[in-house]
Amino acid sequence: MFDGERGPRMTIPTQLVLQVLLADAEVELYGGQIGSAAGLPSGTVHPILARLEGVGWVESRWEDVDPSQAGRPARRYYRLTAAGANRAPAALLRASRPRRAGLAPHPLPGQ
Repeated sequence: MFDGERGPRMTIPTQLVLQVLLADAEVELYGGQIGSAAGLPSGTVHPILARLEGVGWVESRWEDVDPSQAGRPARRYYRLTAAGANRAPAALLRASRPRRAGLAPHPLPGQ
């Protein structure tokens, strides 16, 4: 699923999450903000963020808030790491290149 140099598998939802994070790599966003901006549900966004964090492209922190005073649970904020900010644009570019249809990855035996 992951290649240390290339990063995570670039599914369309992963690309959408990265595009949101790259829009302003210095800003921290919580999962709900990322999901809204990417047009994806929480159940899709959070596993992607966990995978991106696992490969070192994203870092997270819990909000320092008293849930009873805020009237809501603490939020987990995410932002790109330096490695993520450097590698994500190239990974997105590779993912957006159209693949040539009909090509086998390896020659067939006897050909």
